[in-house]
Amino acid sequence: MEFQPVIGLEIHAELKTNTKMFCDCLNNLDEEIPNTNICPICLAHPGTLPTINKKAVQSVLLAGLALGSEILEYSKFDRKNYFYPDLPKGYQISQYDEPLCKGGLLQLFLSNDLNENQKKIQIKRIHLEEDTARLIHSQDKKSTLIDFNRAGVPLMELVTEPVMHTGKEARLFAQGLQLVLRTLDISEADMEKGLMRCEVNISLSENPKEKLGTKVEIKNLNSFRAIEKAIDFEIQRQKDVLEQGEKVIQETRGWDAEKEITYSQRLKEEATEYRYFPEPDLPLLHIYSKDETDGAFDLNELKKQMPEMPWVKQERIKEKYGFVIEEANVFIQDEELLNFFEQTVMAFNDKQIKDKAINLAKNYLVSDLKGLIDAESISWKEIKITPESFAQLILLLLEEKISSRVAKDLLIEIVKNGGKPNQLIKEKGLEQVSGESELKEIVKEIIQDNPAAIADYQKGKINAIKFLVGQAMAKTKGTANPVVLEKLFEEELMN
Repeated sequence: MEFQPVIGLEIHAELKTNTKMFCDCLNNLDEEIPNTNICPICLAHPGTLPTINKKAVQSVLLAGLALGSEILEYSKFDRKNYFYPDLPKGYQISQYDEPLCKGGLLQLFLSNDLNENQKKIQIKRIHLEEDTARLIHSQDKKSTLIDFNRAGVPLMELVTEPVMHTGKEARLFAQGLQLVLRTLDISEADMEKGLMRCEVNISLSENPKEKLGTKVEIKNLNSFRAIEKAIDFEIQRQKDVLEQGEKVIQETRGWDAEKEITYSQRLKEEATEYRYFPEPDLPLLHIYSKDETDGAFDLNELKKQMPEMPWVKQERIKEKYGFVIEEANVFIQDEELLNFFEQTVMAFNDKQIKDKAINLAKNYLVSDLKGLIDAESISWKEIKITPESFAQLILLLLEEKISSRVAKDLLIEIVKNGGKPNQLIKEKGLEQVSGESELKEIVKEIIQDNPAAIADYQKGKINAIKFLVGQAMAKTKGTANPVVLEKLFEEELMN
C-alpha cells in the first residue's frame, strides 16, 4: 500500500527591532541578566495598554513583498487564548483571520538539483504576534524559572500550504526563508539561538488530492538537520502505523535529537479551542490606501527599499562569472564572501586573463581563504588581507611568478599579519624558480638522496616521481616550478 506524505511548515522568526512589539522595553536578544528588559505592559499588569511597533509591522510587509504575498489593505490583531506559564497575560496577541500578508511563494532555490530548484512552495499567510517568556528548567526537573526578557518580542509567523512531500524539501524551504530574512535585514533567523523556530505538520494518505490523512505536529525544531531528520522519521513511523491497520492519532510530538525519534507530547488542539477574538485594546490597522491618499505605509516606497533578493543574485553571478549552481549557492549564502570576491574581480584589469583569474580566485576563496577563516574561527572583519592584495596574489600565480605552495603560505601570512604579495616575495626570496640550469643540480641531489624512490620508479611505479618532486619542492621552500622539476626528473631518470 502506497502512502503519500503531505507536509506544511509553521516558521517563527524574531524580528530585529529596537523595542518589543507592544511596549518600549528593549528587544535585546543578547541580554544575559534575566528579567531586565521588562515593564508592566509586557508583564501584563492590570490596566496596562499595548501600543503597536510600526517597525515590526514594516518588517513583515517587506517579507510579504519579497515573497509575492498579497498585502491586505486592512489588518487587525486578535487574542489567542491559552494558558501556559511562559504567557504572562494568559493569552497571546496574534493575528487570526486578517493577517498582514496572504499567499505568496518561495522557490527552493538553494537546491543543487536543477529540477528541485524550480519547485515553488505556496505560502498561506504571514502574520505578526508577540513572543512568550523563556522557561528555564532545573537539571533535576523539580523546578522551573521564568525569564521575561523575551516576553513581547516581535515574532513573525509564516505558514505554508501543505504542498511539500519530503524532509529535504522542508529543509530547503527553511534555509531559503532564513536567507530571505537576513537579506531583508529583518531577522538574524539563527536557529541555534532560537531566533527562528520551525513546527512541522505531517499527514499521510493514499490519495491526498481527495482527502488528507490525520495531521501530526512536531514542535520546536531548532536546526535544519532536525527539520529533515524529524520529518523523515515521522513519515516512516506513520507508514508503519497505517500498514499495521492502525490509525494515526492527531497529536503534538517532540523531537529527540540524540535518539533521532519523535515522541508524543499531547493531543493536538484545534484553532477553535484558542477562542480567538479581536484584540479590544488595539485599533484596526489601515496599512495602505488603494488610491494612495491614506494609510500607515507607502508600499511603492517599501518596494524601492528592497535589496537584491538571493534568487536574483544567484542567477546574476551564474551568468556573470560562469558559476555552476553549486558554486553560486555557496556564494549567495555568505554575503561577505561574495562581496570580497566581487571586489577582487574589480581589481583584475587585464581582459585577456580575466576569466582565468576569476576562476582561480573563486577556487582559492572557497577552498583556502574561507577554509582558513573557518579553521581559525575569525571573522571577515578580522582578516588583514584586502581584495586588492588577494587579486595580486592570484595574478602572481597566473604569471607563474610564485608556485601554488608559496601562494598558500603567503595567503596565511597576509590574512594574519597583512602585507602585499609583491613585497613579501621579494623580501623572503619566494619568486618561482623555473630555470632548468638552476634546478638541475637540486634534481641530481634528490636522486642521489632517495635510492628507494628511484628503484620504485624503475620498477614502473610512476607515482614515485611525484614523491621526488615533493622532496625538491621542500628543499626549495616551494619556490621551484613543479612542472619544470617533473620534466627534469624524467630526463635524468631516463638517462
